Amino acid sequence: MSEISEHEAPPWVDGLTIGAALRETARRHPTRDAFVFCNPAARMTWAEFDREVDLVSQSLLALGFQPGDHFGVWATNVPEWVILQFATARVGVVLVNINPAYKPSELEYAIRQSDLRGLALIDSFKSSDFFDMLNDVCPELAASKPGELHSAKFPKLKWIVSLRGKPPAGAISWSDLRARAHSVPEERLGEIATRFTASDAVNIQYTSGTTGFPKGAMLSHRNLLLNAFYTGECQRLSHIDRVCLPVPLYHCFGCVLGTLCCAVHGAAMVFPSESFQAQTTLAACEQERCTATYGVPTMFIAQFEHADYPSTDLSSLRTGIMAGSPCPIELMKRVTREMGASEITIGYGQTEASPIITQTRADDPIELRVGTVGRTIPGFEAKIVDLESGKDLADGEQGELCGRGHGVMIGYYNMPEKTAETIDADGWLHTGDLAVREPNGYFRITGRLHDMIIRGGENIYPREIEERLYAHPAVGDVQVVGIPDRLFGEEVLAWVKFKPDQIATERALREFCRVSLAHFKVPRYWKFVEGFPTTVTGKIQKFKIREQAIEELGLQDVADIETA
Repeated sequence: MSEISEHEAPPWVDGLTIGAALRETARRHPTRDAFVFCNPAARMTWAEFDREVDLVSQSLLALGFQPGDHFGVWATNVPEWVILQFATARVGVVLVNINPAYKPSELEYAIRQSDLRGLALIDSFKSSDFFDMLNDVCPELAASKPGELHSAKFPKLKWIVSLRGKPPAGAISWSDLRARAHSVPEERLGEIATRFTASDAVNIQYTSGTTGFPKGAMLSHRNLLLNAFYTGECQRLSHIDRVCLPVPLYHCFGCVLGTLCCAVHGAAMVFPSESFQAQTTLAACEQERCTATYGVPTMFIAQFEHADYPSTDLSSLRTGIMAGSPCPIELMKRVTREMGASEITIGYGQTEASPIITQTRADDPIELRVGTVGRTIPGFEAKIVDLESGKDLADGEQGELCGRGHGVMIGYYNMPEKTAETIDADGWLHTGDLAVREPNGYFRITGRLHDMIIRGGENIYPREIEERLYAHPAVGDVQVVGIPDRLFGEEVLAWVKFKPDQIATERALREFCRVSLAHFKVPRYWKFVEGFPTTVTGKIQKFKIREQAIEELGLQDVADIETA
């Protein structure tokens, strides 16, 4: 495949909806694998997948869903997640991704803020009982008939679909949902498709907010399909490729760069397990002869460190994407040289950009592919602006990276003020990331304007954790920062100042956080202090907390790891 040119004809998906794009891929490659789930096993060709999406689409219409309604999926990587992603899109329903690590308070916020009309969920995973948590936040469900839920907190929520296990009271099973398809003629799908366009919202993905309240980025069919097309082109993907996807589906890495990218290019999606495990990822690459593999840096590190790695045959690997956290240059070198993914790419972006803004190319020289986050994908432009004046900066000058193009979100759902703070009047998305542009047009990320922590690909905003800890009766003040970590990229540190005559143990505070925060947000490191470093005006200097922690914890070598 030749180098992508800005002057080429528009991608074949431009102007299509996700449902129409899937239909075309199924026509082109009917007998090739669409998806493979390794554990537990499930497999469908593109023709079979397209038919199943039709059936579930008809089932959603049978429940009364209309274009523009919101339908949430709260689950790990299971086949039904992927089917629902395309089925909701085929009838113009907006899919709302819900993080399976959410605790009840986080779930409650997502259901209410997104105005869900339907929710599909699994029964449990590891120590999390999804049914119990849903009943905690929506007690009316237990006394409701399916489709007749009347909740004070969630007035729009009517339908609950259990994806596995015995459905709780008030819910229907996945098989019950599918059985309703027969009541809706196939012709209705064609009629419904005329009622929405590629510019309409099809997905809401939550990204944590600096105020502690997540924001729902509204993304259109066009946003997502063009991003999926170009990120696949950067990897030189085609229908003969097989992409290993250990990344979570609720995240844009999984459901855009993963499922949609494969659907656009006809490549097979290979899911090793419900959530990431190094052993199952290695086994999937070997057994399914994957040609591409995805992951955040921690996932690649875990695979290198696993006992099975030396004996696993990874000779089929060629490309993939490493993203979600700053990518250590030495790790990229190992992946290209030792793992065999010699054409692996680095992607940079954020949910609000659908998500990729810049990406390296499969045929870039090694120094660019391991030392930068690439250049803009076609149809996107990026600039570096001065933090104070907002003026454009020259090559080699550090400032905030801003992006503009087909991937910029429609806006945050029901948050017009936050949207205006993020996307300026000229359409530039302000990323909050510090970067430098090289003379060749490639970018390096140098830091973050805000104090967001990225732990193993998960975005964590300290304010959310701080607000939780402020609710503890013994806590007078708290400051949360990210500090470098060899495995996860960053870990969470909390400095806590107790109220006079009050005290609590680290264990007690940790458990207090676990009640309402996802596990990855619970601080790993704690320090109890009498005060915080401040400026002369009293402003707390979080960078000094970070510097002191690096010194005290002996993390200088980790902090010095060079990233792109």
